[in-house]
Amino acid sequence: MSGLIGERGESGPSAAGELIDTPESWPVVGRAEHFEGRIVQVRTDRVRMPNGDTTEVVERDIVTHPGSVGVIGLDEQDRVLLIRQYRHPVGRMLWEPPAGLRDVDGEPPWRTAARELAEEAGYRAREWHTLVDVFTSPGMTNERVRVFLARGLSEIPEEEADFERIHEEAEMPVAWVPLDEAVAAVRRGHIHNPLAVMGILSVYAARETGYRDLRAPDAPEG
Repeated sequence: MSGLIGERGESGPSAAGELIDTPESWPVVGRAEHFEGRIVQVRTDRVRMPNGDTTEVVERDIVTHPGSVGVIGLDEQDRVLLIRQYRHPVGRMLWEPPAGLRDVDGEPPWRTAARELAEEAGYRAREWHTLVDVFTSPGMTNERVRVFLARGLSEIPEEEADFERIHEEAEMPVAWVPLDEAVAAVRRGHIHNPLAVMGILSVYAARETGYRDLRAPDAPEG
């Protein structure tokens, strides 16, 4: 049975209109700044929310974030490139795609992704597409992530490398994992990094359509 689901659960092509997230901004009547760190800031907004014929003011804690990018590298054997990195907040070594912060003003996201692919995995790519755009946890943070598909990968010669891996990035192992095996690991709950989960499943879905519906690397962010 096809069709979108309406407000009362009814289905049909016109029940919910176009399936697209849209901008919306409810009035903020007060704001308290709590913390400013190297990457994130924390504040509380007092938001006036409509409630029928009345309005209600509620508090919402917000973590502001510069945004991130991730890269799913795919080779000619349908293998995805993953790195293993220590993540202190969750106390685990996680399998992840190369990824990083959007912390260079004016830099297109795909160029940020190319830089992270080079710095974290030591590869460059000939072909780039946009895979998926997400807000990682929209109930508490404005962090926005774009995950790219990179193909036509080649290893960067050591003499051309102009970066140094430090802290969590030092000695990160790089693995080429068959896409079907990576999908199975996601479904078994063995891979937890959200960029890895979203990226792997998106590549798997894209492969089913012959990669025909992929967006350009500089596609607008809605």
